[in-house]
Amino acid sequence: MASRRRMLLKVIILGDSGVGKTSLMNQYPPNPTPQIPSFKLYVNRKFSNQYKATIGADFLTKEVQFEDRLFTMQIWDTAGQERFQSLGVAFYRGADCCVLVYDVNVTKSFENLNNWREEFLIQASPSDPENFPFVVLGNKIDIDGGNSRVVSEKKARAWCASKGNIPYFETSAKEGFNVEAAFQCIAKNALKNEPEEEFNESLRRLRKLINDVNEPESTEAIAAPQTGVSLGHSGYSKRNI
Repeated sequence: MASRRRMLLKVIILGDSGVGKTSLMNQYPPNPTPQIPSFKLYVNRKFSNQYKATIGADFLTKEVQFEDRLFTMQIWDTAGQERFQSLGVAFYRGADCCVLVYDVNVTKSFENLNNWREEFLIQASPSDPENFPFVVLGNKIDIDGGNSRVVSEKKARAWCASKGNIPYFETSAKEGFNVEAAFQCIAKNALKNEPEEEFNESLRRLRKLINDVNEPESTEAIAAPQTGVSLGHSGYSKRNI
């Protein structure tokens, strides 16, 4: 019988502020539980046109089944503003996959993918940086019917190919286009990076991460959260991990 052991995977989403990282997360709903009823799925899919910068970091949890194996995917959204990059070590370490997001309508956000990729490799220090799984998302393809885009799909795919054939998806968080397919690829790549025998180590890493975030010296580095923004995704607690 195939193993039903539940694994824990950590995914980090990086990119400039305003490219739609949080909106992409909100389009990928959590599973309904007694604490998070099914109607929460609709609430979590709601797209907000009024952008509010993430304070520090946020995460959601998604239960995923792949090839008859169950695993829990923790998806972390780290703020794009430079002043939050000092949180890198605490949030990047132990990641199983890194998602790089840019806005197809903003050239600078695409050019900064190099910086975000290098920042991740430095902060996370993966054991095999050459083969660490990345996924790139070109977001906001819906704006102005695509007439405002300045980064072509061809250019983006060429960049991904130059970095070891990174999987690439064009998405619209507003319309939900390609979001599910992108996260399925993200889950698949994260799973490849996390052998089942490392499950206990992953769980230990995540618990330590939560404890580190709650330490006074860590929380002092984070500005006072705005209303509705927290280190834990709305409706979640450490008891669910």
